[in-house]
Amino acid sequence: MSSRATLHMVAKLHYEANMAQVEISRKLNVSTATVSRLLQKARELGIVRIEVLDLAVPEEITDRLIAGLGLKRAAVIDTPSTGVLAALAKPVGNLLRAEALPEGSVIGIGWGRAVREVIQAGLPAIAGVEVVALNGGLQQSAPHFQINEFVRQAGEQLRGTAHFLHAPYFSSTRLREAFFSDPGFQETKHLWDRLDCTIVGIGFVHAPASPASPATAGPAMLGELEIGGAVSDIIRHYVDISGGLIPWDGEERMIAASVEQLRNARLSIGVAAAEEKAPGIVGAVRSGMINALVTDTNTALAVLDILEET
Repeated sequence: MSSRATLHMVAKLHYEANMAQVEISRKLNVSTATVSRLLQKARELGIVRIEVLDLAVPEEITDRLIAGLGLKRAAVIDTPSTGVLAALAKPVGNLLRAEALPEGSVIGIGWGRAVREVIQAGLPAIAGVEVVALNGGLQQSAPHFQINEFVRQAGEQLRGTAHFLHAPYFSSTRLREAFFSDPGFQETKHLWDRLDCTIVGIGFVHAPASPASPATAGPAMLGELEIGGAVSDIIRHYVDISGGLIPWDGEERMIAASVEQLRNARLSIGVAAAEEKAPGIVGAVRSGMINALVTDTNTALAVLDILEET
């Protein structure tokens, strides 16, 4: 009764067919104790191998991310069953505190679902900071595009001063240049020049808006659709997976902090949580527009897989 064929059959019934030992004993007309002994022998002979996977420890993953991407700071949380984006708020707040931003520091806010959820969940009080929008708005009603509302909420939570940007996407470069010369906008530009910290989302490459779900569409202008080689964007500055910048038709008409202004910030926090965003995260970090990352374990492991492959 203990031939290798029998051991293999019992193991298949129990571990692959999910049959209980009592069911197998009835099927083979033996005692449950005999079935238990057969399963034990199958393990001893290597017919069955039971592996306990190592637990993905966020602290260890964080260290690997910092080393692999060359980040200044990072924070990784266990992936919750629900509300993963809101759960990123606490580690974002911890990074802000760790930076010890002095009074008068400038914090730039981008748009996107992750940024919206983080701000709604709450940021810590850092008195005396200046909070500024990093980009102008769009004529879209989706809540994750309401950049000035994000700045207002962040200003209240941080106990700082909010600076709004009432600027659209211009139809021509001439209109944009005229806006850039406006004294009111110059104040915002000067704040961009002295950014200490940014909080930005890491965007997907956008698809055309769907009539069935316009609220979930990306902020895609015609020139943004299917940008070749792009894996993500930071406030509509598109990058490939190596971090190279990808120009697009219409970029010269948008109002947003420049790539260099983002790179010059002391702490540039990217917030993202989705395994499919892993290539975009790698490209965004390599571009230099973010130097800190807040994410969850599933996304972090997907990023590390890419780093190991490349």
